[in-house]
Amino acid sequence: AAVLPQRGLLARAAEVHRWLARQGGGGLDATAALLALDEFDEARAAGVSATGGLPGLRDSAAALVAQGLLASVDGAAGTALSLLVRAATALAAAGEPEPAGDSPAALGALLALHRGEPELADPLLDLAVDADLGGPALRRRHLLLRAFSAMMRDDEQAARAALAAAQALPGALEPRDELVAVAGEVALARRAGDTRRLLELWARARQALLRHPVDLYCLLPVGELAVAAARLGEGRWVEPHLAEATSLLASLGDPASWGTSWHWAGLHAAITAEDPDAAAAHAAALDAAAAVNDRAVAPAHAARVWLAVLDGRIDVDLMLDAASALRAVGLAWDGARLAGEAAIRTTDRADSATLLACARTLQAARTPVAPAPVPVPDDAARATATTVARRSAAGLTEREHDIAELVLEGLTYREIASRLFLSTKTVEHHVSRIRRRLGSESRAELFSELKVLVACEH
Repeated sequence: AAVLPQRGLLARAAEVHRWLARQGGGGLDATAALLALDEFDEARAAGVSATGGLPGLRDSAAALVAQGLLASVDGAAGTALSLLVRAATALAAAGEPEPAGDSPAALGALLALHRGEPELADPLLDLAVDADLGGPALRRRHLLLRAFSAMMRDDEQAARAALAAAQALPGALEPRDELVAVAGEVALARRAGDTRRLLELWARARQALLRHPVDLYCLLPVGELAVAAARLGEGRWVEPHLAEATSLLASLGDPASWGTSWHWAGLHAAITAEDPDAAAAHAAALDAAAAVNDRAVAPAHAARVWLAVLDGRIDVDLMLDAASALRAVGLAWDGARLAGEAAIRTTDRADSATLLACARTLQAARTPVAPAPVPVPDDAARATATTVARRSAAGLTEREHDIAELVLEGLTYREIASRLFLSTKTVEHHVSRIRRRLGSESRAELFSELKVLVACEH
């Protein structure tokens, strides 16, 4: 019963728990497994049975987790998170870990992340790592959730470090951890605009989706993969998973605590796939969530602004307000994307300049400061000098070199503009100048010359 959820077999774990209940067992994992599969009434009954154990730390923790999970669906989210925090603290004090399908720290962190509150997830995950909650079986899970929390705080450096630490642990990844791990890598590649890396990861991502059915606790990684799928034109591979997740949330009454991040991801997937009807449905769900979840207010407002952008209605003041509000709740990357997309779509040059400036400001604010350069060996120094010399000979600026690399990756002018927060016409202008300076008379010649220039750097 403890191992099955890690292997993506939560439904089978629920069957084991039903058998245990007939033998007088049950508790924490029973409630968690049943609730994740939309068996709310049965989960409530299991939660009641979990409160009847001995008054030890582990039994108290089991009762608190059951109450917290149930409250996350039909009660106050603040109460739910408090119960899960208390459960994690109790288990940490208990010392010796015992087998469990999940930890209260992981469940509490997931709840906080789904609500859009990574600052509340971090202390729980720190406690789990420090106390080694759940032992070796859950070490990787806590680190992977730490990576997702860092991404939601716009700290990509910390996210990469957490992913690397999780990958460095011994043993193969179980299906649940693999789903979160590959989704984390996909998220970083998408935020970096690295289409080549996304394509490299996609086969692995599809395999992870096939090995892990949708449940309440995997909505974050599935949502991230849905956005990437839309970006790559592979939406058909995730459509069944999206439908299943949406149905699961609907059957639970669309709890705002679990649905906010899901619908925000769904909105982005729909926008990327140019599906206005799906985007409008997710925007409506975010509006409903905003009524009970303060952290859903900024995404809900931004969703309406996105719909206006898709409809060709661009109000600069509304755009700037929405982008700033997203930054205030830790979604600076999303705010930059909104401003950048609006800048590309508007026909007013002054408005475009204003929005691009906003996008660049938001992007600069979230980009970590690069470490000081390390002295390079003589050979590397000579290679660098050669690169600079070739680039200077060609007359390419740093901006033009950035565009050249993206052209070689196969990105369209619009995609390059979106990544660099420029207008499409500006990108076209730069490419024309590059072509003239290199003396390229055809697209094939341009690619050939660019490959030589970029290869020198690597």
